[in-house]
Amino acid sequence: MYRIVLSTVAALALMVSPALCGQQTAEKEGVEKKEAEEKHSPDVVFVPTPQEVVEKMLELAKVTKKDLVYDLGCGDGRIVVTAAKKYGCRAVGFDVDPQRIKESQENVKKNKVEKLVTIQQKDIFKLDLSKANVITLYLLPSLNVKLIPQLEKLKPGSRIVSHDFAMEGVTPDKKVEVKSKEDERGHNVYLWTTPLKKEKKEESREKAEAVTP
Repeated sequence: MYRIVLSTVAALALMVSPALCGQQTAEKEGVEKKEAEEKHSPDVVFVPTPQEVVEKMLELAKVTKKDLVYDLGCGDGRIVVTAAKKYGCRAVGFDVDPQRIKESQENVKKNKVEKLVTIQQKDIFKLDLSKANVITLYLLPSLNVKLIPQLEKLKPGSRIVSHDFAMEGVTPDKKVEVKSKEDERGHNVYLWTTPLKKEKKEESREKAEAVTP
């Protein structure tokens, strides 16, 4: 009798063990995949946005204390820090580069805006942007376009501002030029509001260049 019971238990253990191992392996692979995604190389080289341009971006977006600002590719955190200090709003900076995350967190601490600003190491192309009212960008044109499906999920009336680069296929509401004393050159700032005004590809570039404040 005891031998039969022991044999049955042993058989069940052999059946369950591979299933548990498979589950643990799958969970481990899932964690490793997520970590790899969050640690992938940046899509652009970090170039700081001059402070005059930062100010104009936030001004053009008409940021208020009630807004939630997302900076996609936050660099050293200057945009989210400025938004919090100047407008008293909440802001979140996202980046995949550990060095940029460190610099941003130091900037947040230095300016004592920890209660308003958080910095997260995440892939911006996998984010849910729907909670934000304002999105700030300094990415390449192709990356702006890649974000369109996510930007289309923003609440109506949300504002998107981009430093230097337009968004092919979408007509901006405004385009202004800012003269920077930091690098002694002009910088374009584009503004879009949701819902986005989609255009035919062959028309979008001409219209973007023709927009005036």
